[in-house]
Amino acid sequence: MAKKTGRHSLLPGFHAPATGFSLIELLVVVAIIGALVALLLPAVQASRETARRSGCANNLKQIGLALHLYHDVHKSFPPGGIEWRPWGNAANRQLAWSAFVLPYLEEQPLYDRLDLKQPFDSPANAEAAATVLPVYICPSSARGARLVQGRGPADYGGIYGERITSPNNPPKGVMIYDRAFATHQIDDGLTHTLMIAEDSQFGDGQWINGRNVFDQAYAINAAPPFENDIRSEHTAGAMSLLASGSVRFLDESIDLRSLAALCTREGREVIDHLW
Repeated sequence: MAKKTGRHSLLPGFHAPATGFSLIELLVVVAIIGALVALLLPAVQASRETARRSGCANNLKQIGLALHLYHDVHKSFPPGGIEWRPWGNAANRQLAWSAFVLPYLEEQPLYDRLDLKQPFDSPANAEAAATVLPVYICPSSARGARLVQGRGPADYGGIYGERITSPNNPPKGVMIYDRAFATHQIDDGLTHTLMIAEDSQFGDGQWINGRNVFDQAYAINAAPPFENDIRSEHTAGAMSLLASGSVRFLDESIDLRSLAALCTREGREVIDHLW
């Protein structure tokens, strides 16, 4: 009698079923996974942009709070800048509003390191000015935290006025040079007046440099690279801060006259409901 080996012998003519995937089945699975990824990717990207936009809005809320705390102490908002520097003039200080509000952004030690009697690009201010402040950087900004000419970047600028409807002379905005406004001097109303907005694509955006004020001349996100105007890397618009402290998203489709009216402090324009 033959010994049992513990293995089951196959009957003649019987073949074990094949295991694993065939090439065709594998290709079908890969195609299904690819289709699912293609469907999910836009949703993931949209979710990330929503988070970045929320982070940008939070930055502007902090900046708005700092501006109002400054107002409580000084009885006015800070000027948009002091001592504008014409091209070729290296003597003027050209310091920005965003340097003046540092103590109200919990940056008192950094503020104390600045010599505000010196120009923004003075060697005396070089080390402190190289500090990167996340509150001044939009999370969607392509430039990110990279220094601009050795100084900390700023993706937010003060509204100097508008050139959409007429020349901005004298300047029509809240954040102008060498003059500070109190809330009662903003005749158009705090909820109808822009104070700060994004310009994450401006090459000279630095939080110490007074060039981060601008008079709006184009539609949202439409300015050429050399202009300082409202624009961002957000989809279809840019974030902004009203003088009331409220943060609003400015859609690219906003009517240009309404946009111009928002950029003035006492134009007495009638603005249709925007939000």
